[in-house]
Amino acid sequence: MSPMATVSSVIAALEEQHPTHRAESWDQVGLAAGDPASPVSHLLLAVDPTLEVVREAARVGAELIITHHPLLLRGIHAVTATDPKGEILRELMRHDIALYTAHTNADVGIAGVSEALATAVGLTDLTPLAPQPAEALVSLATQVPRDSADAVREALAEAGAGSLGDYRACSFSVTGTGRFLPVEGAEPTIGTVGTPEEVEEERIEVVLPQRLRRPVLSALLASHPYEEPAWTMTTLEQPLGEIGLGRVGRLPEPLTAAAFAEQVSAALPETITGVRLAGDPERMLSRIAVMGGAGDSHLDQARAAGVDAYLTSDLRHHPASEFIAHDDAPVLLDVAHWAAEWTWLPMAAQALSAAVPGLKATVSTLRTDPWTLRV
Repeated sequence: MSPMATVSSVIAALEEQHPTHRAESWDQVGLAAGDPASPVSHLLLAVDPTLEVVREAARVGAELIITHHPLLLRGIHAVTATDPKGEILRELMRHDIALYTAHTNADVGIAGVSEALATAVGLTDLTPLAPQPAEALVSLATQVPRDSADAVREALAEAGAGSLGDYRACSFSVTGTGRFLPVEGAEPTIGTVGTPEEVEEERIEVVLPQRLRRPVLSALLASHPYEEPAWTMTTLEQPLGEIGLGRVGRLPEPLTAAAFAEQVSAALPETITGVRLAGDPERMLSRIAVMGGAGDSHLDQARAAGVDAYLTSDLRHHPASEFIAHDDAPVLLDVAHWAAEWTWLPMAAQALSAAVPGLKATVSTLRTDPWTLRV
């Protein structure tokens, strides 16, 4: 029987796919409330951390809420019943429910928000609209006496070195002869002061993320038997990776812009604002870009990508008007911010249910889109 999941084990499964280091520097992602050690059998996923969502979690018996939008993006100075955010925190504590946010880190990755949106509206052959470089990597090499090599390799792996895709504890070794002369003041592990020494050694090489340099180097120094270990660290050049904002994909068969707008409307949860289109409704579409959330800052990238249409949210009058005036501009489709990002919730729920044995993952049934009436 598998041990019961905890808040931290569910978070670990989510961060395996959407690590927090991918979040923008201004963002507030991670655990916002709750005890990492608390047991979790039921998870609720929602776009927004509203009071109604917290009460829904309490009603269905969820011990953890994962939302896309942060509760504490802008700080608060009091946790009172008269402050909306304060009341949300009070309600979380009242029911002992943890709250975790995956925001911009979930925007850029594989199986992230834009990928979910693109898949939901029928696009295939997906690539990032605004690709980002793969995570910065460094190569670490050190020389170790052969009888200590396994211990050093294990310490490096435990600190996070040698993780390549779906493989862990990756390293490369060659044998050779190390030579050194301990001088006065040295306390050599092998040999004596004043006598040249030769030792059969292994050269161990591992690759690690640049962000793990300090903990991995600390692990090396702690596990290495030498008083003064020799090591080198080299920065590796990284190409543009598979992650990045937005997605570009293709329709299985060309559609008119109007027909694609109908397809988008049917794929997304219903909202008051529906789907708005700027451009020729009869234009034939094949290659389409999408951006989950507010996307007017990426209009130029959509145009440069040579797509037939750009689907996003929160488009403003002047940027949209000026954009479609260009002869080579794609058609614009504007949908509710909440509806576009909601498409990620079922995908995340399925992934977490598969990754964490015994976990029930439920997608919130509440519509937290702020607009309630259109006249």
